[in-house]
Amino acid sequence: MVKDPVCGMMVDREKAPAKAEYKGKTYYFCAPGCKVAFKKDPEKYLKVAQGGEAHHHGH
Repeated sequence: MVKDPVCGMMVDREKAPAKAEYKGKTYYFCAPGCKVAFKKDPEKYLKVAQGGEAHHHGH
């Protein structure tokens, strides 16, 4: 299972309705709409996916 970078849902890579490649990495989406949003502004979603959690630990 992988996380949809747009909505945060867990998606089975075998059954994902949509996927996109960005900078050599494949991202999986729960719906085509999430892929469209990701393609418009991938950096926005990747910052949230990678950096968003670090701020919740009180550092």
